[in-house]
Amino acid sequence: MPRTLLIDGAEKLGLALSERQAAQLIGLLDELDDWNRRMNLTAIRERSQQVTKHLLDSLSIQAFLRGRRIADVGTGAGFPGLPLALVNPGSHFTLIDATAKKLTFVQHAARFLSLDNVEVVHARAEAYRPLERFDCVLSRAVGPVRNFVKWCGHLCTGGGRLLAMKGRYPGQEIEKLPSGWKVAAVQRLEVPGLDEERHLVEICRSHDKI
Repeated sequence: MPRTLLIDGAEKLGLALSERQAAQLIGLLDELDDWNRRMNLTAIRERSQQVTKHLLDSLSIQAFLRGRRIADVGTGAGFPGLPLALVNPGSHFTLIDATAKKLTFVQHAARFLSLDNVEVVHARAEAYRPLERFDCVLSRAVGPVRNFVKWCGHLCTGGGRLLAMKGRYPGQEIEKLPSGWKVAAVQRLEVPGLDEERHLVEICRSHDKI
């Protein structure tokens, strides 16, 4: 049962989802399926895979978030931003993407989930200049780590973190960071039900304490 798979998986990640939160997240997948009939939002159609690769994969970085202003760059259909916003109602999430049609769904989904802590921004990350920078800037869809830092570093406040969600350990990528940045840590993520490697690269400014 998808809801049981979600609740049990979240518990393994150290998250105690309420029945309402679980129902909302499964409802998010229902909305995704409905919209996917009209526009291509995701290639993952099987429900158990959606729970694992969309919801649990998103929630797997919960323990590494910091601060109250968080940006999800290249959010696509809203992952990982929407699930994380749901379980962190006290934080503000800005979901950024350059593809307008996907953000139409994200705006709908945020209303569907009654998330008043979500802002949707249609922009390329490198061109976006927010009034206030973010404590945490995350992405699972920006490509090489060097590009992520190059395009998104200006969004991160002093002492903040860039969080790059990757598959296999990105050894060569993290050796080529732009000047002024360093790797604070590389975390191996264990996503329940997923038989694939996942890593989280935490990046900070060179002068920041780790």
